[in-house]
Amino acid sequence: MFDNSQLDGYLRKRHSVSKLVVHLVFTTKYRRKLFTGIMIEQLREAFESACVKLECELIEMDGEQDHVHLLIAYPPKLSVSVMVNNLKSISSRMLRLQNTHLTRQSKSAALWSRSYFACTAGGATIETLRAYVESQATPS
Repeated sequence: MFDNSQLDGYLRKRHSVSKLVVHLVFTTKYRRKLFTGIMIEQLREAFESACVKLECELIEMDGEQDHVHLLIAYPPKLSVSVMVNNLKSISSRMLRLQNTHLTRQSKSAALWSRSYFACTAGGATIETLRAYVESQATPS
């Protein structure tokens, strides 16, 4: 997870202070209804393990039979696409090791669809940020 330089939700590094949070949604290949409650918990453990390696923090995670939602805080050096690829590959590998029947259920070797949803999850609205930036104008 984050080191001691993370105070009040901000990640403080030598040359930057950031708070980057993304909401991700992954769907199963062909939207197959594969996941049970136990498998969702196994996925949570897999995502947590992947987040540690990526120096991210899994804030929240849950899902249904054919998709999962994740809320992840991540460092500025990590791109969302690299994070997604790592999360999907690690979780797929770990889930298949724990659930050997998955290969039989899915004709394709892929657990996840290639697509994903990603949305920034900041604390302020665009309107609030726009008003703040506009208020920073240098007086005439």
